[in-house]
Amino acid sequence: MPSWQSTLTAAGIAGTARRADYTVAARRVLRREQAPYLALRLLAAPPLVPYLASGLAFMNLVDDVAESGSPEQRASGLRELTVRVEQALESGDSGDPVLRAYAHAVRARGLPVHWVSDFLAGAATAEAQFTGFDTERDYQDYLDTYAWPGLTVFTGLQYRGGPDPAQAAGWRRFVDAAQRVDFLADLAGDLAAGRLCIPRERLAEHGVTRAELEQGRDGAAVRALLLDQCARARTALDAAADVVELADPGLRRVGRTMTDLMAHQLAAVERAGVRALRRDVGYGVLAPLRILARARRTPVH
Repeated sequence: MPSWQSTLTAAGIAGTARRADYTVAARRVLRREQAPYLALRLLAAPPLVPYLASGLAFMNLVDDVAESGSPEQRASGLRELTVRVEQALESGDSGDPVLRAYAHAVRARGLPVHWVSDFLAGAATAEAQFTGFDTERDYQDYLDTYAWPGLTVFTGLQYRGGPDPAQAAGWRRFVDAAQRVDFLADLAGDLAAGRLCIPRERLAEHGVTRAELEQGRDGAAVRALLLDQCARARTALDAAADVVELADPGLRRVGRTMTDLMAHQLAAVERAGVRALRRDVGYGVLAPLRILARARRTPVH
């Protein structure tokens, strides 16, 4: 793995202050999300790594504000953050090194700013005010409003000028699969926190109550609901398989690793069945290492 300093050089990032900003952003990602950071460092082409790390740091910053405190505190925090982001994007400067690095990445890679604006607007509405989904349409609106722009402010930096329509659509399919798998894997923790991420219309279709899920009850109706949700996630994951080919060649190993990790986690949820209502389903330790090792050995086409 190349050193961080040589990675910055490969990306064309010059100047002590600029390189320090990207270093702060990368360290923020390392502290918060070690697996994605390691995937980037080990598998992505070095010229892309600093830009993508800054994008991931920015995405995480917005997520943290959108999920912290009371609804009023989240709304206030996001209004203040939106002003700071807009100023950073316009001027290229900020008091926050993460925002300075991200503003530079957006300019350097030519990411259309509407993705950033859409993400911030979605954070203030779809995420900060999240109370669950009544219908599948509500879930799809959540993806369009928040999750898809949130992914694109990060992954969109791989493309000079931002993703074209086919690439953007591919990452939309990817985020659908990722969100479905994540909701299933984190079902127990979300229920404990008062969040129900399965559309309520699906519960009604299967004759399942929220209380049954919160209490981790076993039964034919609950099992049928979970099987249905896993099948929907599997279908979404299959539909997202082409994201590897749509990615920049320098990010294809990362795309393959992410889809393989999702498939592994979904299989673990399927094996867990109703136990997923009582305990979140993680990746484990050995499987991610095997997936990373396999990705490093696989040629990029």
